[in-house]
Amino acid sequence: MEKTNFEHLHIYKLSEKLADQIWKIVVRWDFLAMNTVGIQIVKSADSIGANIAEGSGRGTDPKFRRFLRVARGSLYETQHWLRRAFKRRLLSEKQVNDLVPIISELTPKLNAYLGSIGSLRRRRNST
Repeated sequence: MEKTNFEHLHIYKLSEKLADQIWKIVVRWDFLAMNTVGIQIVKSADSIGANIAEGSGRGTDPKFRRFLRVARGSLYETQHWLRRAFKRRLLSEKQVNDLVPIISELTPKLNAYLGSIGSLRRRRNST
């Protein structure tokens, strides 16, 4: 099956990596932790990539930017739930240390990509 455009995006690949690592952690939690924080963190992490994918298929720069902003919101929500999970001792320091580099790379790259959408077209139209 041929890959669609969003699957080639580095921000999409990073979002998948983050979501997959979070999933591997959460599936081992007990019922209370999984049913409260776990469900929330998995949904927010999965939502990052889902919104990148959906926005890329909308066909216009304004719509894509809107979905990228939603993806950024989901990334920030994921960070919130990671903080809660760590405070509640659901995450080890090692798990946090494995997740932080992904988030630290994804956050500025998602922001930069969001800022770049439509800017090339605007530059071409102004010349």
